[in-house]
Amino acid sequence: MFGATTSTNRMNDFEVASPPDDSVSALEFSPSTLQKNFLIAGSWDNSVRCWEVEQNGATVPKSMKTMGGPVLDVCWSDDGTKVFIASCDKQVKLWDLASDQVMQVAAHDGPIKTCHMVKGPNYQCLMTGSWDKTLKFWDTRTSNPQLTINLPERCYCADVDYPMAVVGTAGRGLIIYSLENTPTEFKRQESPLKYQHRTISIFKDKKKAPTGYALGSIEGRVAIQYVNPVNPKDNFTFKCHRSTGTSGFQDIYAVNDIAFHPVHGTLVTVGADGTFSFWDKDARTKLKSSEAMDQSITKCGFNANGQIFAYAVGYDWSKGHEYFNPAKKPQIFLRSCFEELKPRVN
Repeated sequence: MFGATTSTNRMNDFEVASPPDDSVSALEFSPSTLQKNFLIAGSWDNSVRCWEVEQNGATVPKSMKTMGGPVLDVCWSDDGTKVFIASCDKQVKLWDLASDQVMQVAAHDGPIKTCHMVKGPNYQCLMTGSWDKTLKFWDTRTSNPQLTINLPERCYCADVDYPMAVVGTAGRGLIIYSLENTPTEFKRQESPLKYQHRTISIFKDKKKAPTGYALGSIEGRVAIQYVNPVNPKDNFTFKCHRSTGTSGFQDIYAVNDIAFHPVHGTLVTVGADGTFSFWDKDARTKLKSSEAMDQSITKCGFNANGQIFAYAVGYDWSKGHEYFNPAKKPQIFLRSCFEELKPRVN
């Protein structure tokens, strides 16, 4: 058709209704404690949105809140009744979904990059990491943190899976914490990747205990690192989100997000090249690659039972302001993924 636009839904997935007005910076499905699936997205437009995801893939916008600055992270409370929102306004807000009320529960001296719930057998708290070079642990019922840990540099990425936490800082620093009884530093190391890291995700062993992490860098590379490798060769890195560009040079893109499948233990990476890839780290093989989207993929996630894969498409400024096109709007897609992420059978 003359003047017809090509679809931006390259993988024929379900498109989420009423997405944010700017790139998605945080994307989290509700925990398994809720019967229904809800999706939360935080954005650079200062908003946090909540949708109910129906069985047929349709999304129903439920509510939206506006923060005092761009949202950098979100996490759910364990019971699925509340959402914590970390923002550039140096605060974490608690959004009570039932009452639709928002209140401040944490603060830093700089933008807050990460927030995670810590749920141990004898304590529960909120862990926040900031560009003010601190990691703080909050009861959320009191205005002062229970514990403040000074970091060597700004917090760039973090993940929590009790009893393990891992934090990636500026200057390629990595710190692993043991969360049992009280959070304590377990191990400090330099990144195995030569370039700045952007995302980190903890993986579990066959007994469902956290055992290591995947780290993604801006140079199209992922490191698989075990905390206590049985064999040094268990740790490895692999290249991804690269393409053969013009005149034989390789175009190398950032790894924007990594998520592990909650059932299969396989993983997905999403990148500034606008693709997602599914991987089996144990077989060291790629399971699937997507077509390239119209823009970068900025965030991704799986729902609690691993049936749905969500990914957010939008500009990540990886090519500078000259490639920003205000006519291209952010999108969030949902894909049925359980079969595609099954591990490779040898």
